Amino acid sequence: MSQQTADVSQQAVDASNKTPVKKRLEENTEFLKKALGIGESYDVILRELNIGGVKAALIFVDGLTNDQIFTLILEHLAELEREGMTINTFRKLFYRHVPFTEVSQVKHLEDVVEKVLSGPQALLIDGEDKAIIIDARIYPVRQPEEPDLERVVRGSRDGFTETLVYNTALIRRRLRDPRLRMEILQAGKRSKTDIVICFLQDVANPDLVDSIKEKIKNINIDGLPMAEKAVEELITPGSYWNPFPRVRYTERPDVAAMHLLEGHVLVLVDTSPSVAIVPATYFHHLQHAEEYRQSPAVGVWLRAVRFVGVAISIFLLPLWFLAALHPELLPSALKFIGPKKIGAVPLIIQFIIAEFAVDMVRLATIHTPTGLSVSISLIAALLIGDIAVSVGLFAPEVILYTAVAATGIFLTPSYELSQANRLVRLFLLAAVAVAGLPGFIIAVLVTFAFLVATRSFGVPYLWPLIPFNWTAMKKVLVRSPVPVDNIRPSILKPRDKYRQAVPEPARKR
Repeated sequence: MSQQTADVSQQAVDASNKTPVKKRLEENTEFLKKALGIGESYDVILRELNIGGVKAALIFVDGLTNDQIFTLILEHLAELEREGMTINTFRKLFYRHVPFTEVSQVKHLEDVVEKVLSGPQALLIDGEDKAIIIDARIYPVRQPEEPDLERVVRGSRDGFTETLVYNTALIRRRLRDPRLRMEILQAGKRSKTDIVICFLQDVANPDLVDSIKEKIKNINIDGLPMAEKAVEELITPGSYWNPFPRVRYTERPDVAAMHLLEGHVLVLVDTSPSVAIVPATYFHHLQHAEEYRQSPAVGVWLRAVRFVGVAISIFLLPLWFLAALHPELLPSALKFIGPKKIGAVPLIIQFIIAEFAVDMVRLATIHTPTGLSVSISLIAALLIGDIAVSVGLFAPEVILYTAVAATGIFLTPSYELSQANRLVRLFLLAAVAVAGLPGFIIAVLVTFAFLVATRSFGVPYLWPLIPFNWTAMKKVLVRSPVPVDNIRPSILKPRDKYRQAVPEPARKR
């Protein structure tokens, strides 16, 4: 049996277990009062109406209803005469007298409950076995702003918000392709969280799209208050303790649109300003929009600086620590490397304390009001760092190299990857402390093997390095000019692998 046939069968089973809308209005309102807690919850309102001599009931959630729009609708309904409403009441209301664009009808009371709690309003009419759903909802929203984690010197300043319909509109604005699909699903038995799967129908691998949709449909949990992060953990089973992010998050619509054109799939979760890009490799987390907002030559330099900075954030402290413990490993030209005074605390303990201090300052800055965040930084830099060196607890080099490594962490475009790299650095430090050079080599090999074994929705995490693909690797190392960047990543298995018109002989090659 095909997946589509199975879905239809499941929908039929679900419908058979629901309570149909009754023709007696009193029975419907009695059911809905109990289901929605009307009279107990102050914000769920049932208003009885008389529309052209016909009894009706309007149910909505206060705070999620656009009062201006609905006032106009109610004014129009109040003017209807009895003579025009006695026959075919539902059809006349639905097709003629509800002056709004987003109107639908449902046949089951459970669907009425679900719609009302999502924001739309339900209109039930006495003598009719269907309800009218009017989607005149409004959410408390903020305006699109530039994301803090993905700022650029030049470029758009709009970013995703916590409102799903705004986010889809920001993508539609950049990709006016009729083949752009945005399929909505729900997850969470209590939260009923809306999740949108966004992809280009003629580009994205259909097996990838189906796999993501199936995983979301199989989510069996009461709620998703943590939105996109909870969804990620639920659709990537077996990766709970893997620190490396297997989806990339972005709050920039231009970055999201760019990945759609490559053949990726976006997962948008209501109430979250972050959009998940799947699949994602290690190198996807090292790209930044700033590289593509500058000329290709400048973009190449920025990417090189970024790669070097990320490498420094991982290897600088372990290598310096190794040189401090085993100075005989250094050539004569580098004998100056190493602490002149180790300090009263062993070096490994100094590094651990320094790492804790960096995270403490970072967390304190997050939880501190903006006006006081500068004071926290001064306290950390002057009072803690300077005094610790002055009294001989820390070697000055430890503070220096920890600061440089921390700068490399903040240089990483992906916040999730920067935290994973920090754990790798701590792992390498511990290996050096335990076994010196052999420990460092073994730790590096273990980490590399772990990355090789990692997959992101079936895609090797280190692609295009492993398995090696020189064409794609060149694009990773060098920011390609737009006119020559005409082939989509082959690892995604896109339906159309060419982004630009390519002569037929080149396609055959």
